[in-house]
Parts: sequence; C-alpha cells; structure tokens
Amino acid sequence: MDAQVEQAIEIAFDPRTEQHLKAQAYDFLNRLREDPNGWQVCVTLFTRTPAPSEVVRLVCLEVVNNAVQTQRLDQQSLVYVRDSLMGYIRQWYTPGSTNLDSPGIQNKLTQTVTYLFTSLYATEWSSFFDDFRALAGDASNIGTQNPAATVMYLRIIGSVHDEIADVVIPRTAEEQKRSNDLKDLIRAQDVRKIAVTWQEILSRWRQIDLGLTEMCLRTIAKWVSWIDISLVLDGTVQNALLGLAGQQGNFAADSKEAKARDAAIDTFTETVGKKMPPSDKIELMQYLNLGTIVGQLILSPALSQMRNTPNYDTDLAETVAKLVNNVMADIVRVMDTEGVNGETYGKANELLQTFMPYLLRFFADEYDEICSAVIPSLTDLLTMLRKNVKLKGASPSQYSGMLQPILDAIIAKMKYDETASWGDEDEMTDEAEFQELRKRLHVLQQTVAAVDEGLYIDTLTRVVATTFARLDSADDKPNWRDLDLAMHEMYLFGELAVKNNGLYAKTQPSSIASQRLLEMMAKMVDAGLASHPHPAIQLQYMEICVRYVQFFEHNSATIPKVLESFVAFAHNDNGKIKLRAWYLFQRFIRHLRAQLGDVAQNVVQAIGDLLTIKAELPEDKDDDDISSEDNGQSIDATFTSQLSLFEAIGTVASTAAVPVSTKVAIAKSVIDPLSSDLHRHLPAARNGDSRAVLQVHHIIMAFGSLANGFSDWTPGTKSGGPPPSEVSGEFLGASETTLIALEALRHTSDVRNAARTAFSRLLGVLGSQVLPQLPRWIDGLLSSASSNDEMAMFLRTLGQVVYGFKAEIAGILDQLLSPLLHQVFTGLSQPITGTDDEIQLKELKQQYLNFILVILNNDLGPVLVSPANQGTFDPFLGTLTRYSLDPSDPQSARLALSALGRLTTIWGGPDIPLGSAQAPAPALPGFDSFILAQFAPLPWSLLSVPGFNPQDAQMRSVLQEAGQLQWVILRKTGTIYRDQLQNELRNLGAGDESIHEYIGSIAGDMTAFRKFFASFVGLKR
Repeated sequence: MDAQVEQAIEIAFDPRTEQHLKAQAYDFLNRLREDPNGWQVCVTLFTRTPAPSEVVRLVCLEVVNNAVQTQRLDQQSLVYVRDSLMGYIRQWYTPGSTNLDSPGIQNKLTQTVTYLFTSLYATEWSSFFDDFRALAGDASNIGTQNPAATVMYLRIIGSVHDEIADVVIPRTAEEQKRSNDLKDLIRAQDVRKIAVTWQEILSRWRQIDLGLTEMCLRTIAKWVSWIDISLVLDGTVQNALLGLAGQQGNFAADSKEAKARDAAIDTFTETVGKKMPPSDKIELMQYLNLGTIVGQLILSPALSQMRNTPNYDTDLAETVAKLVNNVMADIVRVMDTEGVNGETYGKANELLQTFMPYLLRFFADEYDEICSAVIPSLTDLLTMLRKNVKLKGASPSQYSGMLQPILDAIIAKMKYDETASWGDEDEMTDEAEFQELRKRLHVLQQTVAAVDEGLYIDTLTRVVATTFARLDSADDKPNWRDLDLAMHEMYLFGELAVKNNGLYAKTQPSSIASQRLLEMMAKMVDAGLASHPHPAIQLQYMEICVRYVQFFEHNSATIPKVLESFVAFAHNDNGKIKLRAWYLFQRFIRHLRAQLGDVAQNVVQAIGDLLTIKAELPEDKDDDDISSEDNGQSIDATFTSQLSLFEAIGTVASTAAVPVSTKVAIAKSVIDPLSSDLHRHLPAARNGDSRAVLQVHHIIMAFGSLANGFSDWTPGTKSGGPPPSEVSGEFLGASETTLIALEALRHTSDVRNAARTAFSRLLGVLGSQVLPQLPRWIDGLLSSASSNDEMAMFLRTLGQVVYGFKAEIAGILDQLLSPLLHQVFTGLSQPITGTDDEIQLKELKQQYLNFILVILNNDLGPVLVSPANQGTFDPFLGTLTRYSLDPSDPQSARLALSALGRLTTIWGGPDIPLGSAQAPAPALPGFDSFILAQFAPLPWSLLSVPGFNPQDAQMRSVLQEAGQLQWVILRKTGTIYRDQLQNELRNLGAGDESIHEYIGSIAGDMTAFRKFFASFVGLKR
C-alpha cells in the first residue's frame, strides 16, 4: 500500500504525466483522503527512512493534517500520530543536522502539531511546550547549538497563538470556549517557562542569527495581548528591545537588521496596545519610556538625514508611525474616559504634549502610507476636542496652540508633491490614492472647524489670500501646486460658508465665512486664473464657478468674463478639460439663465461648432477625432458631455428676456441640421449599418436634451407651461423626425431607448400638441421587440401624459387603449427565465396597475368599457383579480385591490345609507351583481392562497386595501352584501359576538376598518 500511495503521488504531480493517468492518480488520492484509515499509511510514508521525495512527504503530511484537523481520529490515534511526528522531529531537528525540511513542510508540520496540541494538551500532552523547548538547547547556547529546533519552537508558539488567540479568526461559541480554556491552561502551566525562553533568546541577540531574534519578537508581540504584562516587562526583554530598536546604520529594508529592528518596534506597539485600566496604561507608557525611544528613532539617520533622499527607510518610518498612532490613540482614550482621576489625566496630558510633535512629524511625511498610519489617532484626538467643546463646554481658545499646527499640517498635506505629474496616465493610480487621501484630510479639517470655527476660517482665508496675493508678485509667483491647494481649500470652504441658506441673506453675506468666500471669489475672477495654462487650475476654476454661482447672481458684471472662459474651456485641446467644460457650462448656464437673455444668441454662436454629432463605434477609439483625444475619455462620456451643450443652448434660449423670434431661430438653427442629418443616415441604418444606427440614436438624444433645456415644465404641473406655440412648432418637427426614425428602426433597442427618453422630454415643449402623434409613439415604443423593462418605463411616462392632459386625451385614449393593453398583456405573459426577468415582470405589473389607477382617478374610466375596448375588458379584469391574490408580489396585490375598489366606487352607483332597504343602482347595469360575485370573495380568497402571511409588514398593507374594498362594496350594495358578509364570517368560524363587532366596524370609519380587518385576519390565522 505504501508503494501504491507513493507511486500515485509521483504520477499526480509529475508534469510529464499523461492527463488520463494524472486524473486516475488524483481520484486515488481523493479516495485516500476520505478513507478513515488512509492517514496511517501517510504517517508511515512521511516518517520513513530513507525519506521519500519532497512532494510525497508534503502530500502525505497534508492527508494526516486533514485527518487531525477534521477531528476524525480518536484519542489513541492522535497519540500515535503525535509519537510518530515527535520521533521524526527528534530525528531531523538535531544539532548539526543537514536534513532540514523545506519551508513548505515546516509550515504544514507546524500546523499539524498545532492541531494535535488543541486536542491533546489538556489531557495527553501536558509536556507539549517542554518537549519542543528541550530540542532547542540550554540557556547558554540556545539559538546557536540547534537553531533549526529553536526556529521550530518559535514557529509552534506563534502557530498556537494563531489557532487559539488571534482575534481576526472567526470561531463558533464552542471553539471560542475551547480556546479560552486552553489559554487559561497555558497561563497556569507554561507561560512563565515560555517567557524565560524569550528572555534567554533575547539576552543573546547579539550572538545569534537576527532572523531568529525577529521570530522571537514576533511571537512576543502576538502573545502579549493575552498574558501577564510583567512577563514582557522583564529587564532582559526590555534591554533587548531598546537595543534592537535603536540600532544605528543604513540597513537595507529587507536586511535581517532592519527586520529585527522593526519587529522590536512592533513589539512595543503591541505591548502598549494591551487592554488595561487607564491608570495602568499611562504607568506602562511612562515605564517603557516610549517618548525617548520614539524621539531617538526619529533622530536616527535612517529617518532624519535620509528623509529626503532615495535611501529614506520608509518601512522603518511606517513602523514607528504605527507605534506613535497606537500610543496617541491610547492617550486620547484615557483622557476621554469618564471618571478618570486628575493625576492620571495630568500624566496623560504630559504624554500627549510629548507625542504631539511626533504625530505631526509622521502626518507630514511625504509618503502617503506613512501619513495614513497616524490619521486614526489624529481623528480620535480631534473628535475628543470637539466633544469637549460641544458637549462639555470647553473654550475653543484653550486648544488653539494644538489646533493651529494640526490644521497647518493638514493643509500642507493637501498639496500635490513636488514630484507629482498631473494628468499623466502612468500615474493615474497615484492620483486616485492622493484624491482618496484628500477626502480623509477633508474629514479632519471639518473636525477642526467644529472645534474652533474662527481659527479654521482665519487659517483658510490666510492660505487662499496669501497665494492669490503672490499672483501680483514679480519674483514669487505661485506654481500650479500652490494655486491648486488654494483653490481646493476654497472649494471645501464652501461647506462652512454655504451651510446656512446660501452665500447671501437677501443682498448681504449670510455669515463671516460667506463674506470671506465672496472676497476669495472676487479675487479669483479678477486675477484671471481662467487663463492659467495648467489643466488642474482650469478644472478647479470651472468647478468653483459652478459651486458658488450665487456670487455671479449678485455680481452680474463678472458673468461675461466667466462665460468667455467657459467657451474657451469648451474648445480646449485637452480632452478632459473640454468634456468637463461641456457639462459644467450647462450647469452654469442653468443657474444664471435669467441674466443671460441679452447674450443668448452670442452664446449659441460661440459653441455652435461643437454641436456636430459624429457617432463612433468602439473600434473607432483610436481615430483622430473628438472622442479619441488624450486622457482616455470614453466614447460614451464624450457624447454624454456633448448632450450637455444641447441642453445649455435650450436653457439659455428659454429665458423670458429672449424674444420669441430669437427662440424660434435658435431652435430652428439646431433642429434643422440634426433632422437633415438623421434623414441622411436613415437608409443606411435601415440596412443595418451600426454607425448609422448609432448616429440616429445620438440625434434623437440631442433632440431630447435641447427640449429639456427649453422647458422645465411637465404635464400635470400646475405652474408654468410649454413655451410659445411658435417654439413648440419647431419641436413638433423634431418629434416627427424622431417618429419616422422610430417607425423605421423600432426593432433596435438603442433607438427605442433614445426615443423614449426624447418623448418624455419633448412633452415639456409640445404640450397637448403631442396628442395627435401619441398613437404612433405607442406603436413604436411598445413594439413586439420591446422588453418588459422598456414597457414599464414607457407606461410610467404615459401615465404622466394621461394625468397632464386628462381633459383632452379621452378620445385618443379610447382609440389606443386596446392595442396598448394587448401589448402589455403579451409582456405580462412572458415566461420567467431568471432573476432579471422576475424583477422586470414585477416592475411591469406595478407600472401597468399604476397606469390603470391614473385612468380611474382622472375620470377616464368610461374608456375601459367603451365599444372600442370591450374586447379587452374581461382580460383586464382578469389581471386585477389575479394580481390581487398574489402574495409573492405584495406591491402589485395592493395596487390591484386599489383598482378594484376604484372600479366599485365609479360604477357601483350612489352610496346606500347603511341599514336601509334601498336597492343598488349601479352606473353599469348588473354591475352590483358582478361586484358581489367577482370582487366580494377576493378578500377571503386571499387568506387561503399558499404563501400568504398576515404578519408580514407588506402583506398587512395588502390586507388593509382588501378591507377597504369590503367597506366600499357594503356602501354600494347595502344589506345584500351585509347578509352575504355575515354568512361568510360564519363559514370562517366566527361567533355571533365577533360578527357583531365586525359589522359594527365596517359600518364606521374607513381608515379604522382597514386596520381592524388586518388585525382580524391576523387573529383568525
């Protein structure tokens, strides 16, 4: 069997093996792994002398490891494995042995022994740690006599911690209890002996291999969180830590010296991070003399003399920064603890003053990884100060001495490095990381502002004003990094300046911050920063102008200058600047359109050359054209930005100050060329030319964007209305052109999507003029090729049309309703093949039911039963009853019941006084009998549907709607339904008292009965 297993492993892992043999070997090994006794032959093979090959030993050990880990072995078998492996270790890990295991086998062996430890330490292997310690040698020669065994001992100690004490590893409650019991047992039996071994190793750190010293320190750093701290505070350990941490010299980051030094600092970090009472924590910090240690490390050549050179030890800097971060976090935690005594607080404050310069030193480091290492503790500090000011009444001025250098450091860190190259594609990752850092720094700035708003305002004002003042200097002009910093801070400053109802209160600045910001804006515009050559400054300029557009509303004389700048940016050679300018120009125009009437035509002429649409396919990306310029702008992003220009033209032309003739001229100047271009590309698009189809799509989208700019009005909105009829007439031509394209390309989803978007926007400029075209729109947008998602979106828009033009749409709705419903019914009957289909079907159902409710709620119900639509009436009612009984879609069920209630209200006739013998008088003959036969049973039928749960929150809303339906039916059919209802309640098992209560409730307030019905059903279920 041994030979068979060995041969199978060799075959399986030999790259020269044929695939069918390899598959057989893998199958054999999988069966071996699952065999309850398979581990036995693997133990024998692993420990055999002479040893088999490396791969055989590793696979065998993996099988044994799996058997031990999955707890498939009984106690006797575990002891057998232990004895076999310990025999192997004693044979191989001897002084002077040359048969050292590979790192892979050492790792797997350590893991297996650790699993044995968890199973046997408490019962059969109390000598676990002693057994491995004995192999390492005595105190006088540990680490040199048998270094391999010493490494194995330290590996196992580290692995034991990982298995039972690593807080990152998730554990079940049973596993956690086992781990806690094992830790208690170690603390009682072995931890002091383990600590002595640490001391023995560290006392000889200058004589032994530093890699071994590093391993020792790493195990201490792991164990310190759950053992007695005094074991780590031993003089031998502390002297070694100080010596290792303070090593002088220019070490390579991957050298043993550097790794040992970093491990020593990490050990300090973990020691300080150990949980303990506040007073003990402060005493520990003072005992460790961490302030002096960190100070010496910062002054070491690696962190001081080499700081601005290529030899700067960033690994050491980050390691020390983490130590400083942990110390500061603990100091703040102590100072923020309620009830801490005055003496402890005073000592903590002294430590805070000591470590504050260290924190700022690493926070200001040019390497973002090092800076980021101390941001958590700086955040904690500022949060504590804010709490002291806001909740405890502390005066902000008492912290100014601390806050000023913090804020100065934050602002300085916001600045691009001298080595940064903005916009370089090779540095896009660095740019993204820097912008992410800026976001974190911004949060810190906000916290400083919350502690001392005055200091924050004065500081940012000084930074921006000083930078802008240097623009007038002959020999000290700011570079682009200086300007970018000032403008970035100016952009962020608005969060404070605008937070209370904008920059202005009537005509005056709304606050001191607003006043300062307005001064900055005036200087920025006057200084001509828009002409600065650097793209970063140009982008900042545009963003700031749009963000603080209120400034221009009150300083209209500056608008022409800024408009000229935007036009220039819109024609910029840099693709990123150009596309962003197209979008921001539209936003700037929209805010200020009331003041642009005099220059509307000039604006249109200035950007008219940018309105030529040239559709591009992905394979065109490298062509020398508009979307293939620098900065890697995508084709979609280019066209989306271009749409902003069309909307901007509509916006600037729509203002009341622009004469109607000018509005018409502007609309015509844009629409006519687009229409001609669409007709020119339509034949090719009909023949399947992808680029032509895309061109048609883009033109239709441009029509919609232009219309969106011309009118904010939507049908049904009480205020406002479509533009003058002369303007609407121009857009009627755009609508006709779109319909021609839609009718020709209705089977192309992109064209349908563009047309649907354009339709919703054209409504605002066409008003009721769109109604004669409505059947064609529906025919094109609800074609057989339309998806359920498309139909749902169009029904939403169509409902808006019905609501907005309810007085004029009845005739057209009567004409188009049956074809519309037939198309919707077809979509509703489509089979579901996946989650997306299910989601789209639910959305279509809900939009269909909402559309029906719009018809019913706007006095258009008669179209449902007109001669033209009688053929769809029964299928229509069938959908309502079917969806009302579907607990898998509560939203649709609620809407369906609501629609049934509206039908009953509309066609059920006048209300019958309760208790009277008056006969029903339905608006439709026989509808009362229909209600009683078809609608009345539905609330009770709902209760017996599989999956119905009256306790579900969404189903309770369905039940309330069902209760409302009963309430309405009673008022339309009177005593007939009351008697029927009493019989139904008796059949459900209700007694006379319950029936009396029920009839009394339904005779009262509707809202109260809705709640009563839901509760009644819940109790009866």
